[in-house]
Amino acid sequence: MTAGDRTRGAEQGPEPHQRAVFIISVAAELAGVHPQTLRIYERKGLVRPKRTSGDARRYSQADIDRLLAIQQLTDEGVNLAGVKRILELRSQIDTLQHEVAELKAQLAHRRAIAMPSRRSNEIVPLRHMAPAPWEMRP
Repeated sequence: MTAGDRTRGAEQGPEPHQRAVFIISVAAELAGVHPQTLRIYERKGLVRPKRTSGDARRYSQADIDRLLAIQQLTDEGVNLAGVKRILELRSQIDTLQHEVAELKAQLAHRRAIAMPSRRSNEIVPLRHMAPAPWEMRP
């Protein structure tokens, strides 16, 4: 942990789900694996536990959830390289879904600014927008 990490943590603190509090033996028990398996997962880049100043691993609840997802995939017969790729793709999907939601919100906001008197999905007949030429008075 760097001084900047300590400062950030003091200002707002990590989310409870992200706080690294479990030692390797507890994390292994919660995930239903041997501690050596967690070391293998770390070497393969499947999980990245936080480290204490003494270099001890600390796992968060998010890490435990990830370990459980890894276990589910391996129980289904997926090898570790496949697990890594699946987790990467899931992360990309989550990121893209978040971006789509943000873009939809921005679009709705811009539509509301452009036409404040109308709902964005309301259809208005053209004759209500402008009179037809034969309806115009000379």
